Amino acid sequence: MKKTEREFLANYNIHDYDVPLTSVDIVIFTIIDEQVNVLVTKRADFPYKDEWAIPGGFIDIKKDKNIDQTAMRKLKEKTDYDAPYLEQLGATGNNKRDPRGWSVTVSYFSLVNFDNVQFGKESRWCPMSDDGICEEKLAFDHEHIIQDAFQRLRNKAQYTTIALHVLPEKFTLSELQKCYEIILGGKLNKSGFRRRITKANVIEEISGESKQTATRMAQLYRKSSDTELHFYMREIYAR
Repeated sequence: MKKTEREFLANYNIHDYDVPLTSVDIVIFTIIDEQVNVLVTKRADFPYKDEWAIPGGFIDIKKDKNIDQTAMRKLKEKTDYDAPYLEQLGATGNNKRDPRGWSVTVSYFSLVNFDNVQFGKESRWCPMSDDGICEEKLAFDHEHIIQDAFQRLRNKAQYTTIALHVLPEKFTLSELQKCYEIILGGKLNKSGFRRRITKANVIEEISGESKQTATRMAQLYRKSSDTELHFYMREIYAR
């Protein structure tokens, strides 16, 4: 008698095949003292006990309906913060990246304002070089994941409004431009940048509010209610 799919699934044993370790890793970027930083945390257990790593963890098949939910859960656990932006970077897997065995990780990156993030004493912000290298030696293959995420961030800043997510609730146009310049690694034309960001309609003036700068009072802005990424018609290039 021909077996039905229901009968096949009723007798199927997932453990008939080897299952790799499956996790998510999250690269969390911010800007501190005019430099891109990445959040790292000290591992409490083996392997790589007491070494630095990016936040992450294993999928919980009882809690997580999909891989994005795993990433959001781990991000909340590690930072007590619902990040406004979280993007899947990619997946990598092999028999060498984790000494416990064959391992697959799905990596994400997020961009946050550092004042909004809370974490324990075993975590810290790590400054990055202009080519995406963290100053700490990292566990697993996390150095390569960070480099890939940094390149994605830099590329995306050329044609989207992604840099808005690193700013506080209120900011000046000069502060916004500076964030772009730090991420892109170069200077931007002031008038051209302001025309581009104003035309995108992603920020709005805060009526009656300004901020004292070194030379004058500057108008304060905030993100508009639409938090979706805006894609520019032409890319932004830093000098």
